Amino acid sequence: MAGHLFDHRKLGRALDLFDTDPLIGAGLPYWLPGGAAIRHALEEYVRELERKAGYQHVYSPVLGKRELYEISGHWEHYRDGMYPPMTVSPAADGPGSGGEDAAGQVVLRPSLCPHHAVMYRSRAHSYRELPLRMAELGGMYRAELSGVLGGLTRARSIQLNDAHIFCTVDQVRDEAAAALRMIREAYRSLGIEPARYRLSLAGPSAKYVGSQQMWDEAAGVLRDVLHRAGVAYEEEAGEAAFYGPKIDVQVADSAEREASLSTVQVDFYQPERFGLEYTGPDGGKHRPVMVHRSVIGSLERAVAHLIDVHGGAFPPWIAPVQLVVLPVADAQRLPAEALVQAAIEQGLRAEMSADGSLGARIRAHRLVPYQAVIGAAEAQAGEVSVRLRDGRKLPSLRTADGVSQITRHVAAHSPELWPAAPGESRG
Repeated sequence: MAGHLFDHRKLGRALDLFDTDPLIGAGLPYWLPGGAAIRHALEEYVRELERKAGYQHVYSPVLGKRELYEISGHWEHYRDGMYPPMTVSPAADGPGSGGEDAAGQVVLRPSLCPHHAVMYRSRAHSYRELPLRMAELGGMYRAELSGVLGGLTRARSIQLNDAHIFCTVDQVRDEAAAALRMIREAYRSLGIEPARYRLSLAGPSAKYVGSQQMWDEAAGVLRDVLHRAGVAYEEEAGEAAFYGPKIDVQVADSAEREASLSTVQVDFYQPERFGLEYTGPDGGKHRPVMVHRSVIGSLERAVAHLIDVHGGAFPPWIAPVQLVVLPVADAQRLPAEALVQAAIEQGLRAEMSADGSLGARIRAHRLVPYQAVIGAAEAQAGEVSVRLRDGRKLPSLRTADGVSQITRHVAAHSPELWPAAPGESRG
């Protein structure tokens, strides 16, 4: 798709992936079935990737007391990006007094890390448990100004693929390096490329917290991780989170506008603020380090970038419909329906298209990775003719074999449409 210009907002609506409505609100997209299928595929993929890497998945509420964010530092340093607090209990100094009690206020969370810090703190931990890797696909809310909203790339409600690793100082480098490897593996499966890697550092602003030693140590860890990974990167002051430096994996859309998609952050600040501890081999109490990590960032921004890059011709494992079955005539409807059902039972997203000429149906489903044509000969032989999205045709296969081969390839999470094999021809 190189050289094409795709606008994810227009194409996403044209493909019935997502939309917005003034009655719901600006910056609050809703997902249609096709877009929801993409989201589910991404969620399942990243959860399995994390599970294999030793992460434990949790859920936490999208609301938190204002006090939670005062402790984390978000209230002081990120308040402009948060929604106003909601009072859910009477003020401590009585109704009608005009006073405000922060203990009775809750806010929509702008970040998951304070919740995870509290969850870690809720149980005692030994050094033998570390690193403890806690992951969540959770909702976050950002009070973005209307002028910066843009489809899925800048939204007010997002679902973030987030994780926090609680580890010892000696484990930080290896954990941050492993997180960066996961990001690079996911990008290969998604068929996307970073525009660049950025080491985001503190700038001359009062928003940055903690000591200079803390910042220098955290930045040194991330520099070492980048060097070990062998990737070129650029350092930029003023782009760090308020609590620590980060590796930002930048992606660019078709108009060459950059955005951060994935991040790895080292945080010495919040463990101290929340009083996080673990028992060391000496029997004493020690402070863990938090590594913040997001493999595919927000699902909204990830899907926007996938639309920009692939123009709707998604890698097979992501495609909203992976297999469309095309009976040549009404006489082949029953075997076509049976094939669709067999594919669905194997975990594929499959449907039948039977109305109109075969050529028109093939064109209408040009973005579907696999098109299975069943004519009289195929129906009689119990076979299927598989046409790939790029025009290649596979040799006729027994129906069960065709479904199995497609299922195996989809399960491999390859960005390729089909592995190279003898016997293929161009259509």
